[in-house]
Amino acid sequence: MRHSKLVPEVNAGSMADIAFLLLIFFLVTATISSDEGINRILPRECPTGMDCTNNINERNILRIIISNNDEIMLEDDIIPIENLKEITKTFLDNNGDGSCGYCEGLRSAESSDSPKEAIVSLQNGKQTTYKTYIAVQNELTKAYYELRQAYSLKVIGKPSDDLTKAEIKQVKDAYPFILSEAETK
Repeated sequence: MRHSKLVPEVNAGSMADIAFLLLIFFLVTATISSDEGINRILPRECPTGMDCTNNINERNILRIIISNNDEIMLEDDIIPIENLKEITKTFLDNNGDGSCGYCEGLRSAESSDSPKEAIVSLQNGKQTTYKTYIAVQNELTKAYYELRQAYSLKVIGKPSDDLTKAEIKQVKDAYPFILSEAETK
């Protein structure tokens, strides 16, 4: 008869339990990054049969360019980001043609005719950082928000938090967020 040696065995029965507990531990303790983005509603397509290629007066376009070095240029002048909101508000609320009864602008001949005609054109370089791009978007959004808030208080008589859906539409129609994002060069 052969004599066999007993080889000690490792009990692997609880190995699956340990792996499962480790998986649960790392899922619970890991941080899950949240996506950041810009909340925008894309414009609808031009309805069939309508001419959507209307000419835009050059003075109704506010051209903002973010360079590859994250410099913010407005009509070929470099400006600090802190000034962008006020410049945008001044441009939008200009009332150049006098057709806007609620605008409080300077009626400058070099600036927009009315908020409904004003277009903000944003262009960025291929190496513009995401942080600067979002900061510029935030300043533009703040400008529109402040103008809409002032309109809400002046014309409707209520803060924007207390508006009905019809009043919110009225405010957005008074200051439509028209942003043209041109392709990078």
